[in-house]
This record gives sequence, C-alpha cells and structure tokens, in this order.
Amino acid sequence: MSDPQNPVAEPAYKDRTFRSPAGIAGGVLLLGLGAWLGIDAVIRGEGRTPWLALAGLLFAVPLVVAYTVRPVVYANDDRLRIRNPFRTITLPWGSVATLRSGYSNEVLTNAGAKFQLWAIPVSLRGRKKASRRQAQAAASGDPTSGGRPFLDPTTTSTRAAGDQAMDELRSLAEQRAAEESAQGNPVVRWAYEIVVPCGVGAVLLAVLLVVT
Repeated sequence: MSDPQNPVAEPAYKDRTFRSPAGIAGGVLLLGLGAWLGIDAVIRGEGRTPWLALAGLLFAVPLVVAYTVRPVVYANDDRLRIRNPFRTITLPWGSVATLRSGYSNEVLTNAGAKFQLWAIPVSLRGRKKASRRQAQAAASGDPTSGGRPFLDPTTTSTRAAGDQAMDELRSLAEQRAAEESAQGNPVVRWAYEIVVPCGVGAVLLAVLLVVT
C-alpha cells in the first residue's frame, strides 16, 4: 500500500521498462574480457602486477557496469524513474515539463532541471533507416507504385526505436501530469554502490603506480 505521506512511494502495478539491448550486450562483453585478463594477471602476474590488476578491476568494473548495464528507465502511471550511470532520478509526472530529443534524449522538470535518459540513446543511423522506411511507406500509397498496399507513414514501424520510446513517455506525461497520484517533487539519489568502489579502485591504482 502506498504511503500517503510519500508522493513517490512504490506503486502497486508494474513499471514499463526501457533500456538499450546493444549497451547491455557491449557491457557484458567488456566485463567478460576484463575478467579474463584481470584474473589471468592475478594468477600469473609477478611482483605488483596482481595488485595492479585487482585495483584496475575495482576501478573499471563499476564504470563498465555504470555506463552499459545499469542505465534503465522505468515508467508507470504515477512517475518516471531514471537510472543513469551515477544517479537515480525519480520524477512524478506532475513535475515533468517536457521530454525532448536531439543528439540525446532528455527530460526537463518544471523547476528547470535537466536529466539525460542514458537508457534510451539516440541513434542517427536508426533515424536514417526509419526515414527510409517512412519514405517507402509514403510511396506505397502512390497508384503508380505497383499496387503495394498502403502503409501509414506515421505508424511506429516507421520510427526509430528510441523515438518510439520517447513518444510513449511523452504520451504518459501528457495523460498523467494532472492526476493527484502523479504529484510530488523530484528525488535524486547518488549510486554509491558505483561511486564508492570506483573511487577506492582509483585511489589504489594511484598509490600503486606512485610507490616504487
């Protein structure tokens, strides 16, 4: 049950999830490669090499996780929750001013704060492909195009995946912004589970590199 004193309490229904499959796949590959090289250095290395490998893993693994596996956007009827590399931002729909797309996808709050949606990257290549599909769909309505069935160029099949996700989020924001359950202030929490080990690894690396 939601706490009436907390406008961003956990909802009783499931969130819609948006994330980058390509980013996750790349992160898993990098983590596998790093684990292979790091463990090999720890087992076979001599002198300070095992310690440098451990410090390097402690520094690099959280960074890889932060930028590839961690980013995700959750959306439900009450709020938008953005899990970026180093922060988690919870925005009730009533606090969202707009969502915009350019070279990155961003959300702006009524207070003027801006947050990037790392989990929904902009793909210029994807937009070019979508534009070509849209042109083909429009051309299919031409009676001289060989009798192909007409396709509506405004359907989601002619939109890049990231743009489709942003359209869905904009629709939710417009529909839910005035609802009582979607009111409240933005909440920002630092991802200390990423920042702390990364900082410790950086310090250990610096110490080991300086010590002769």
